[in-house]
Amino acid sequence: MSLQSARTSRLRHVRALAGTPNPALGGTLEPIDRVHLSRYTLGSPDLEREILGLFVAQLPLSIEQLRFAVTDREWQVAAHTIKGSARAVGAGQVGELALEAEQLPAVEDASERARILAALEEAAETVRAYVAGAFGPGASLA
Repeated sequence: MSLQSARTSRLRHVRALAGTPNPALGGTLEPIDRVHLSRYTLGSPDLEREILGLFVAQLPLSIEQLRFAVTDREWQVAAHTIKGSARAVGAGQVGELALEAEQLPAVEDASERARILAALEEAAETVRAYVAGAFGPGASLA
C-alpha cells in the first residue's frame, strides 16, 4: 500500500468513526472528547470552558498559518501545532486531519492542501458549534 493510499484509508476511517454510534456517549462520537478533556481539567466546567474557548479562538488563526505556509517546514509546523492543541483538548477529528496535513510530502500538491484545509475548516466549525452548544448560547468563551 502506498503512503497516499494509507493516508486516504486513514482519513476514510476517521470520517467513518465520526458517525459511529458510541454507547458510552449515548450516540455518536462528539467533536470534543469531554472525558479526555476532564482528565486535564479535573472535571471543572469553568476550566473546560476556558480551555475550549481558547482553542476555538486560536484554531482559525492556526488554520490560516497552514493556508499561507510557503515552505514545507512552515506547513509542517502549523499542522503540528494544530495537531497538538486538538489532541490536548480531545478534538479527535481535527487532530487526525492535522496529522494528515503534517505528513504530506510536499506543499506543491495544491489540490491535496486545499482538500485538507477545507476538511479542517469544516471540522473546526463543527467544534465551534459544539462548544457553543455545550456551554449554552450565552456562555462566555475565553
